Amino acid sequence: MITTETLFTNARLTDGALCDITVAEGRITAIAAAGMPSGVADTIDIGGALLVPSFVEGHIHLDTSFYGDRWIPHKPCTDGFDVHERVAFQAENMASATPMDKRARDQLDLCIANGSLQMRSHVMVDGSVGLTSLETILAVREDYKDKIDIQLVAFPQSGILKSPGTPDLLDAALSLGADLIGGLDPASFDRDVNGHLDVVFGLAEKHGVDIDIHLHDAGSMGAFTIEEICARATALGMQGHVTVSHAYGLGDLAPDPARRLAAKIARAGVAIMTNAPGNHVFPPVALLRDEGVVVFSGSDNIRDSWWPYGDGDMLRRAEIIGYRSGFYTDAELAAAFDVVTAAGAKALRLQGYGIEIGAQADFVTLDADHIPLAVVSVPKGRRVFKGGRLVAENGKVLQ
Repeated sequence: MITTETLFTNARLTDGALCDITVAEGRITAIAAAGMPSGVADTIDIGGALLVPSFVEGHIHLDTSFYGDRWIPHKPCTDGFDVHERVAFQAENMASATPMDKRARDQLDLCIANGSLQMRSHVMVDGSVGLTSLETILAVREDYKDKIDIQLVAFPQSGILKSPGTPDLLDAALSLGADLIGGLDPASFDRDVNGHLDVVFGLAEKHGVDIDIHLHDAGSMGAFTIEEICARATALGMQGHVTVSHAYGLGDLAPDPARRLAAKIARAGVAIMTNAPGNHVFPPVALLRDEGVVVFSGSDNIRDSWWPYGDGDMLRRAEIIGYRSGFYTDAELAAAFDVVTAAGAKALRLQGYGIEIGAQADFVTLDADHIPLAVVSVPKGRRVFKGGRLVAENGKVLQ
């Protein structure tokens, strides 16, 4: 068997060193100082650009975005933010949208072109849509398997207990190919924390899958729900296998109770996902990280029924997180970058991630001298490599 090698020359690593990186069979096999003899004939010149691991898009909704579709004006809730009302608006908009597979592909191309090669997408599975959305996104995932790695969460957008037949549908979704089980606001949406979590953790145990629960609930209600999730994760030995997405309530807490709860979250091995949305409080990223909590990020909604924003660029998401968190020092800016790269990889339990020997050769070039500058300048003109193969350049996915 002949092994094909490629040498990526003049790559600037995060420590500033210029290196040559050898890739074979999609993995990094050697890293050496630039200009050292290698014997590899096939070379790609990185030209001194910063070479970083591909971004981790840790929370997105491939089935409900209208990116690439006609413009749909945002419809405000009638009396403040209300998840039930937003779900109803979404159903109205989806009824007249472009076919889902087209919209999902447009959104994937956007994310890949910006350098995300690992993704977790939530896909609606409940009494309102059955398994139809999941079947569509599973087919799209298969078509894109050589360009991006995608985890799919069976997401009960209309609730678990309120939506007839949803527990059985979630069970079927995990058998069909969904990778994780999701949940949604056990207290405020289903109004039964224990009943909701019984289904979620029961299915996780049955199928041996991880959990990622949407939690929008504010203040003490949100904090209580997080405590219940942590208790179950610990009791079932699921540390490192559970995520709470959004967790807005953490942003409502005073520093001392927030720190106490953060310590409990860390002990339970529960990860927190935040996209630092502009119209909500959001989890205190620095405080959580200081206590040992894995905090990662995602675009969440891109031009859908929840808000009109989103560009699929996780480097810009790092900038947003840093800006909203008051991150100014180089160390803080590096932490914002970690949230969209290594921390995301840890939360998604990715194997072989990073710029190191043995890792998958999934990386992105950035026109910046170092990470802090990349976070604040969000340079474009990127080259994106999947397994050492160029898959996107200058904002376009290569076919």
